[in-house]
Amino acid sequence: PSDHFYLALKRLLDVGVSASALVLLSPLLLVVAALIKATSPGQVLFRQERVGLNGRRFRMFKFRTMVRDADGQRAELRGLNQADGPAFKIKGDPRITGVGGFLRKYYLDELPQLWNVFLGQMSLVGPRPLPPEEAQGSQWWQRRRLSMQPGLTCLWQVSGGHGHTFERWMELDLQYIDRWSLTLDVRVLLGTMVTVVRGH
Repeated sequence: PSDHFYLALKRLLDVGVSASALVLLSPLLLVVAALIKATSPGQVLFRQERVGLNGRRFRMFKFRTMVRDADGQRAELRGLNQADGPAFKIKGDPRITGVGGFLRKYYLDELPQLWNVFLGQMSLVGPRPLPPEEAQGSQWWQRRRLSMQPGLTCLWQVSGGHGHTFERWMELDLQYIDRWSLTLDVRVLLGTMVTVVRGH
């Protein structure tokens, strides 16, 4: 998208909503942090390098939902990968903790990314940022998704999410970019709220 006025409004929306949400949700964030710390050893926050706008790399924050050595176990579990393309997904991943499963079901693990949104590394709505190895494994036509700020939620997540193939996920990201408007962002945000409430 090249309409700088509406893109500026999108950024103002990002700053206003992320700042307000971080303040209003601070009691919930503290409760979640305490639960993680009390139920499994390791850091409360999980920091992972992701690829953002125009290929710039940044540290994305999430609440930790897996055991402490989850990344170290990834190679051993690669044979169980159920995702196609360069993505890595395992249904019933054995590395996920009890609290982590609950957080993932209701997307509570994603809340720390509001800080990434506030910093301008992400937007509320946009293509989900991939880890470098998955971004590099994408086909050339799929890399156009890097032409827009990555998002906390996206069209893929309100259109079936993990039920889609990697290629369909990429197609939905490009569809979002090509049809982008503030109205579409609001629709995706409302759809995300419904998804979270339903625990899907």
